[in-house]
Amino acid sequence: MDNRTKYTSCTINQRECRCFEMLTEEELTYLEDHSSNITYKKGEMICKQGVMVSSVLYVKKGLAKVYLDDGKNSLVLKIIPDNNLIGLASVTEEFNTHQYSSMAYIETEIIQIDVDVFRQLLKKNSDFAKEIIDILSTNSVQIYGRFFCITHKQSYGRLADILLCLADRIFKRSDFVLPLSRQDLAELTGMSSETVIRTLKKFTNEGLIQMKGKHIQVVDYERLQQISETG
Repeated sequence: MDNRTKYTSCTINQRECRCFEMLTEEELTYLEDHSSNITYKKGEMICKQGVMVSSVLYVKKGLAKVYLDDGKNSLVLKIIPDNNLIGLASVTEEFNTHQYSSMAYIETEIIQIDVDVFRQLLKKNSDFAKEIIDILSTNSVQIYGRFFCITHKQSYGRLADILLCLADRIFKRSDFVLPLSRQDLAELTGMSSETVIRTLKKFTNEGLIQMKGKHIQVVDYERLQQISETG
């Protein structure tokens, strides 16, 4: 039996946020009274690294990236799909600024929850707090695995990871319209745009995927998974 850990550079958490199910009706009403909805257009900044935190952000519908940026270089930490939270790194009062930036990949509907109200509920409701701790732990494990893969996997393995990640965790089907540009894929895989284009062409020529414009179909899932696992 192979007991080796299977690391992936996938940035998408399979675990949807169910923390609000832990709240009482009274607590849920209190939270809703201190929340607001806002829709961000494709490419619009949702939150900026270093800015004071006023809200925890819940992605109701859409797709966003969370990334670190030093003005010259950026590193994508996660992709955030529907029913997930942004800004949990700042729920402790020790961090009063956003620790990363976030941008909408497509039109994205966000629920902004007052951070002080969120903190109060963490103190009052232990089940709610436990769920948030579980989410933070899952995020950490995923990011550790992602860094390992970016450091040690070759370009084929990294791109295979992302394609499988999109198919399995975002679209939940083998064919989908890619909402990301080649530059977005380059950021996710830690590769250049040229390498992404070259690798996609190789995957197509080898019958692993089919591409027509932004439409992608995973044709040979097993071989793509083997490439993902072996790097």
